[in-house]
Order: sequence, then structure tokens, then C-alpha cells
Amino acid sequence: MRGHAGSALFPQAIPSGPGSPYRSGSLPGLAAFNTMPAPAAEELLLDCCGSHRWARRVAAHRPYPDLESLLAGCDEAGYDLTPADVHEALAHERSALAPGAPPAAQTALAAAHAAYESRFGHAFVICLDAYRPEEWLDRVLDGIRRRLAHDPDEERSVSADELRALARSRLAHAMAAHPPGGGPGGRGQ
Repeated sequence: MRGHAGSALFPQAIPSGPGSPYRSGSLPGLAAFNTMPAPAAEELLLDCCGSHRWARRVAAHRPYPDLESLLAGCDEAGYDLTPADVHEALAHERSALAPGAPPAAQTALAAAHAAYESRFGHAFVICLDAYRPEEWLDRVLDGIRRRLAHDPDEERSVSADELRALARSRLAHAMAAHPPGGGPGGRGQ
């Protein structure tokens, strides 16, 4: 996952690795996003969704007049992802353990992720925006267990839906100029 410290599972600090547009500690906001060079905009977008095609498409339609237009563009580009694009985006996601969870929960989560990745060949993704932080661990474990019963085609579809929700949430968080590490901000599983 590009610059993500394990955001495939639990909310993490905003990416701040080498090349990340967040390194300075302030997030760009819509005005800065609209005017930044295309490579920088695409890099920011790749931190939201690991599909290069998606990032190029969203960046190419700038400037966006408002956040709603940007998120609509994000959604539209997400629905146009090919199976190869979804595979590319999933390859950038990484499973993360629950910060501060007890060792038994860490073990259960690690085992569930391993089973999921063995079955489907990619990290488990789920958008946790609708849940309180104290519910995240249970939601992830329940989600993995339920989705292990899916056939590969059904799970590809569910994973694509979750990727779109994560991309939208991550992008909204970045544009809102939240401080690094603050709140759930669309970090997903």
C-alpha cells in the first residue's frame, strides 16, 4: 500500500512516507489539490486508492469546484475500474493489526487475515466509517469470517465496493485538512 502504515484494516496516521504529499504535516485541501502538479496530485490520490488508472483519471478532471464534485469524480472513476485495476489497488493495501488490542485479539486478527489472504490472494479491505472505534475489531473479524464464505468472484465485487468507499473516505479526509493522525478519517481495514 502506497505510504499507508497498514490502513487496510484499522485507522492509521495519515501517510507520511517518502514522497507522500503529507510529509509537511499539513494536508492540501481542495484549492491546493486543484493547482498542484499532476504527478503530486496523482501521488496523493494513490494514497487513497492504489490504482494508477483511477488516480490519473481523478487528477485529470481537475479543477473541482467543490468537495462534492471531487467525490463524485472519485466515485465515477471507481466504478470504471477494470478487474486488473481493482487487483492493482488491492495489491497496495496491507492488513494491519488493531492498535492497542490485547494479544489474544491480535492473534485472532492475524489468523483471520492469513486465512483471508490465503483464500483470495489479497488483503482484506473494509471501510469502517459507519462504526465507532471500539467496534472496529469486532467488525473486522466478523467481516473476514463472513466474507471467507464468498466465492472469489463475489468477494472481488465486495472488495471493489469497499475500495471505492475507502477511496472516497480517504480523499474526503485529505481535503478536509485534518491534522495527521487525527480521527478515523476514512482509514479502513
